[in-house]
Amino acid sequence: MSKYVIFLGIGLGLAALAAYGVDQRVSVPKKKGAKVIEKIKKTDEEWRKILTEEQYRVTRQHGTEPAFRNEYWNNKKDGIYRCVCCGLELFDSRAKYDSGTGWPSFWEPFDQAHIGTTTDRSFGMIRTEVHCIRCDAHLGHVFDDGPRDKTGLRYCINSAALKFEPREKK
Repeated sequence: MSKYVIFLGIGLGLAALAAYGVDQRVSVPKKKGAKVIEKIKKTDEEWRKILTEEQYRVTRQHGTEPAFRNEYWNNKKDGIYRCVCCGLELFDSRAKYDSGTGWPSFWEPFDQAHIGTTTDRSFGMIRTEVHCIRCDAHLGHVFDDGPRDKTGLRYCINSAALKFEPREKK
């Protein structure tokens, strides 16, 4: 009887871990009085017409591109990273840093009102997903292991979700 209870307890514990995963959610501060950004809605067919296959897989199907084999992980140019789907400003290169992960990493967004977050329970983990507030494009995830002298956050973003625009020189 006691062996049965122990196995039952272990089984229930493993089931709970599988169902809820490891909690890696991050609390992202929101600005008070932030402007409302009008949403863009398109059908899957419309998105497929304007995005590459990889951009569609990442932004519309919540995919992830390979580390160190994406367009912007090592980009050191000065400029703005926009949403590849709708063009909204998402990140400034001045907040980009080398996290060693192989994906573009930023310690803060261009404007906090331009991104949204949701809880992602995929792959046995609980993470904070980052998406474009205007078109709901999946961008990546945010973690709390970023630069401590800045915000302490690491926005780990897929290059396929971004379009880089060099800053105009004055």
